[in-house]
Amino acid sequence: MMDESTELSVSITQIVQRLKGTHLHSQLEKQAKECLHKPEIKLETLKDDVRRVLKASGWERKLQNAVYRELHVLPPPGHPRAPPEHTKEPLAYMLKAQASWEKRILKSLNSMCTELGIPLARKRPVMEQKELTNKWNEMGTDEPDLSNFRPVYAPKDFLEVLIGLRNPNTERSDDLTVKSHWGLIQVSLNVHDIPQMRETYAELGLSYGQLGIDDHTHVPPDLFESEHIHIGKKVVSEQDSAAAQQYSRQGCPTGLRAQLWSLILNTTNDPEDITHYEQLKARVIHHNLLVDNLIYKDVKLTASNDDYYFVFEDYLYQVLLCFSRDTAVLEHFNYNSASPPKSSIQSKSGSEQCAVVYPPNGVIPFHGFSMYVAPLCFLYNEPSKLYSVFREMYIRYFFRLHSISSHPSGIVSLCLQFERLLQAHLPQLFYHLREIGAQPLRIAFKWIVRAFSGYLSTDQLLLLWDRILGYNSLEIVAVLATAVFAFRAENLMEVTSLASAEAVLADLSTLKVMPLLQIFLFATSI
Repeated sequence: MMDESTELSVSITQIVQRLKGTHLHSQLEKQAKECLHKPEIKLETLKDDVRRVLKASGWERKLQNAVYRELHVLPPPGHPRAPPEHTKEPLAYMLKAQASWEKRILKSLNSMCTELGIPLARKRPVMEQKELTNKWNEMGTDEPDLSNFRPVYAPKDFLEVLIGLRNPNTERSDDLTVKSHWGLIQVSLNVHDIPQMRETYAELGLSYGQLGIDDHTHVPPDLFESEHIHIGKKVVSEQDSAAAQQYSRQGCPTGLRAQLWSLILNTTNDPEDITHYEQLKARVIHHNLLVDNLIYKDVKLTASNDDYYFVFEDYLYQVLLCFSRDTAVLEHFNYNSASPPKSSIQSKSGSEQCAVVYPPNGVIPFHGFSMYVAPLCFLYNEPSKLYSVFREMYIRYFFRLHSISSHPSGIVSLCLQFERLLQAHLPQLFYHLREIGAQPLRIAFKWIVRAFSGYLSTDQLLLLWDRILGYNSLEIVAVLATAVFAFRAENLMEVTSLASAEAVLADLSTLKVMPLLQIFLFATSI
């Protein structure tokens, strides 16, 4: 292992390299050069004077936010002798399982392509391009025939793969306790217990004010809310990503949430962001991809049938079609256990084939994928801004929900976390459900893989996502899934089948997220 000072210097080098060549870097250079012509800049104190001017004009803060963003996205530096794939995933069997899963997805996509006789990509005829340009803002009115298209995979298919995961280097008797055999996840990873979580999520404690809880015995709700909004406005005016992240741990006020999330994620809607979005839009108009039909199909099957999200159908098409063309998304594969899928295309001469990443962003959508975007439509009504926020949310968090890895926010850890918490605190319930063939994870998996999007009411979902951003972790999703089972435990103890257990947990739209989390984390006896 590297010592702390070496690790820090490696991180600094990485961040400097990543920021070089960015728009921010060129802007800073330009501003620094302009500073030299100011009369208050003295040659003998040049460095300090330039820094002072950049600080006063807000550029230092922008640089701080960019560095803070990189610290959240980059994995910690590994050992200098470790192979490159170790950065993606340190456990070989996880990498192998992910590679095998990718082959399966690509095979499914290629077989659909062959069956339907549709190319993976084609240039649109000029008339079709004009048509799409004209109806860009009302794509929901277009009804292409999607009857022959099916999702490449659904969450339940992915769950079966996770259930089959095994660590070949350990004897089962040594590796796993008898209790863990109750669950479906049969690998051992370090996940937090309740005492550790109480430490991590201290700001969710009963003595803290929270947005999303109506009755505080210690702080009148109106008083807390008005003070919290006042602080929130100050955080927004300061434009400090770190402060915004800390603030969101107690919830974001509705009127400030969009600004606070943009600040935490360090997304902007500058002219270059708008230009980038327009370039992606042009790529959608010029070329048709097979995955476009998968996106249309997914929106029709999910968001279009949702009482909260059907009105955003056009936004969803715009954002997701542009997302599929964005090669900037490929960068997240540097720290993702997955690798971008490749497909063979013929060269212009037609004599040889070459492998290219397909789709261009390296992400094949699955059933429910559009629900990662849908809640964001409540916050951002400018497509380019909505796009920037979604892309950042995806490359920080959402990709972990459909990649096999040992990361603490990865889907395997979240499933194991859920099962361990439920076994530890409601062992009778867990045992009962297991005995009647209603393994709790089979019910909760669909909530976890979508971070509860489409299951909670939107106001409650946004309160949950506040905390994902605030703690920079998806772990809270697994905690909430456990808390839901704890809340409905009495009814679940009376069910006799998987179908009846699912019926008890079919409607989560009336649940209040924050009281559930607080009661489970801080009122549960250990």
